[in-house]
Amino acid sequence: MKISVIGTGYVGLVTGTCLAETGNEVVCVDIDEEKVKRMRSGEVPIYEPHLDVLFERNIEAGRLTFTTSLKEGLDHGVIVFLALPTPEEEDGSADLKYVLGVSEEIGKLLKGYRVIVDKSTVPVGTSEKVKEAIGKHASHDFDVVSNPEFLREGYAVDDFLKPERIIIGSSSDRATELMGKLYKPFVRSGNPVIVMDEKSAELTKYAANAFLATKITFMNEIANFCEKVGADVDKVRIGIGTDSRIGKRFLFPGIGYGGSCFPKDVKALHKSGRDSGYEFKILQSVIDVNQRQKTILIPKILAHFQGDLKGKKIGVWGLAFKPETDDIREAPALYIIEELLALGAEITAFDPEAMENVQRKMGDRIAFADGMYQPLENADALVICTEWGVFRNPDFTKMKELLQDAVIFDGRNLYDTDEIRSEGFGYYSIGRGQEGNHATNT
Repeated sequence: MKISVIGTGYVGLVTGTCLAETGNEVVCVDIDEEKVKRMRSGEVPIYEPHLDVLFERNIEAGRLTFTTSLKEGLDHGVIVFLALPTPEEEDGSADLKYVLGVSEEIGKLLKGYRVIVDKSTVPVGTSEKVKEAIGKHASHDFDVVSNPEFLREGYAVDDFLKPERIIIGSSSDRATELMGKLYKPFVRSGNPVIVMDEKSAELTKYAANAFLATKITFMNEIANFCEKVGADVDKVRIGIGTDSRIGKRFLFPGIGYGGSCFPKDVKALHKSGRDSGYEFKILQSVIDVNQRQKTILIPKILAHFQGDLKGKKIGVWGLAFKPETDDIREAPALYIIEELLALGAEITAFDPEAMENVQRKMGDRIAFADGMYQPLENADALVICTEWGVFRNPDFTKMKELLQDAVIFDGRNLYDTDEIRSEGFGYYSIGRGQEGNHATNT
């Protein structure tokens, strides 16, 4: 099939590349001429595991091409995906100016029947607005479909190629048939293609992300309470995770969720509720608790250093909001670093993929390391913000030799508390009984 994807951000690029991988001819459209030029030369503009292999293969095969011309994209694809940004407004709502702006242009350029697919995460009712925007100028038939993405950063290629489910929101049999044909290669193992109305499809995406964000936040609340009463959150997590009604996933406590989806989508759903006369009280609590959780380590750090961080050298491991991505949007690490800088600390950070993005954002306010052990050299403490695999089994002897003060503040609970303390480290984590057993290098 001939497919067009408008927008080559995270969702658009993964969508276009994976659809090309199953034999479709895909044209990706972006207004950024320099970005299009780089992609044509085989450069992947984001870090996502395994995407580069598929990207290069399909460019070489001629199934994946790039253009800055919206007309060229519309002339090519019978199915046209809108994978455009929906940034957060100051009031928490999703800004639809890019989606609706492009929709109006599509209406002017249509020369035959097209299925216009909302792939961006958009509020309930957006499909109607897109249909209206296109219809202002369109002289040909078209259908608008809501087809939300469920891609986890770090696992997006696998999620697209082997989806747990595909949601198609459409009231058109013609459009539904075309979408079913497009996705047939991805559901050969029997995972469902669920057809519903457009509004229900739009809400399904928001409901899924809001529920997962709530689950994470609830576990963080339990972890914070564990510290008050002397319980071990890891034991609680295992205990409740064996209940099939709850499940094991998204129960790991830490310094809060971040990224491009959960923070924005929870706020957008909360704002949509208010606009419709409904107050999502749970979601307001999730937003508030998660914001506090991002800096939950700061009081522990201050207490350890008796309230004085001026001139303290702090090493930071992890800058991305989660491992296997270079995405730093709403990353807890950035909130922690800002607090530490405000308290007078000096920061040297390492992340396998996200340092370039942070350097563009923060400039020379912090130092960036060439390797994971460099931030520890003569540092007064190590703060762990992202659970990259490389941090899970480090050389503890080397770490202790490099650190001025052998203390670790672990925002992701990477290490066994007894084992790490037996190595001679002071160790503060989340919800597992923090104080005691601290050894200082001599």
